Amino acid sequence: MVGGAVKRKRYAVVVVTYGEVEKLTLKNLWPSSRRILKVITSQIVKVPSFLIYLIADYRSTKHFINWRWNGYESSLLAINRAQTKRLETALKEKEAELPSGVDVDVLDAYYFVPPYLEDMLQRLKEEYEGIVLVPMIPVESAFSCGVACRMVSDVYGNERYSLVRLMNKLWADDELQRIYVDHLFSCLSDSMFQKGAGSFGLVLVIHGTLVKDRAGNPPKVFTGLDETSRFFEMMKRKIMADGRNVFSDIRQGCINHSAGGEWTADTVQKAIEEFRHEGCDGMVMFPYGFFADNSETEYEARRLLDHSGLDMVQYVGCINDSPAFAGWLSGKVVDEVRNLKGIQDAYSTLGVEE
Repeated sequence: MVGGAVKRKRYAVVVVTYGEVEKLTLKNLWPSSRRILKVITSQIVKVPSFLIYLIADYRSTKHFINWRWNGYESSLLAINRAQTKRLETALKEKEAELPSGVDVDVLDAYYFVPPYLEDMLQRLKEEYEGIVLVPMIPVESAFSCGVACRMVSDVYGNERYSLVRLMNKLWADDELQRIYVDHLFSCLSDSMFQKGAGSFGLVLVIHGTLVKDRAGNPPKVFTGLDETSRFFEMMKRKIMADGRNVFSDIRQGCINHSAGGEWTADTVQKAIEEFRHEGCDGMVMFPYGFFADNSETEYEARRLLDHSGLDMVQYVGCINDSPAFAGWLSGKVVDEVRNLKGIQDAYSTLGVEE
């Protein structure tokens, strides 16, 4: 007989995304904008330290005036917290599928607003035997899950290989793509967009990425450009082949920034203008490149749709509260927990410290 109880392992599942301020004040916007410059913009443009505060404060003021004038308040954090709770519930329903001897806690963290991911990683390192990071952007790049990669490396060093799992390549999952298609058509089921009712276009919105740096060379960082293109082509094929399809054509709509060089050419503005020029009767917009609505989707992209000049338009929100998405995501998390437990068991068998 083995004396004493076997110690259970505690794993933390962290749902992480960029994060946006909930209460619109300059005091809240300033630190967020500064972090964006340091964490994201600095990867493609070298910004002198003394300019970070100047540029960030200018951007904060611009956003504050723009959002306040138009009555916009970000829902991203509220959505992400709700998704975290839904994932927690779904994981409890899959408890029997988790490895024996493992307890899981589900938390949320952010890159640009509290609770900051790097601070949480420091705390979790002392409290948990393993971490599974769940990035809420489907396409990986240096600007999305790559931010989490750097933070994990900074906190865990070489220990990260046995203590942390970072989910990736979510965009390539066939089941996720099917959930997207069902979500899109379920939102259109009672709408004006029906077969035979006209010629309709669909704009699939995603965050654009850098194509060339300011010198005209390929970027030195991993941008996810190829993954973005492949994701769009996969989704377009599935939607067009679906028996519920009402669209004559589907176009990619990238949301770009201006810094760093040449960005993806297939913008939201270009897609809308092409559909208008072709005389389509109506247009639908679906931000498939995001798991949760944010200022870039429900404010910037949606305003472009609303001002397209077409009489028939519909915005299909992200899969914010989709039970199907939560069920799929919980299955992916279970797989990562199993993988992490397997790695740690292998280390233990070999007599290597985790």
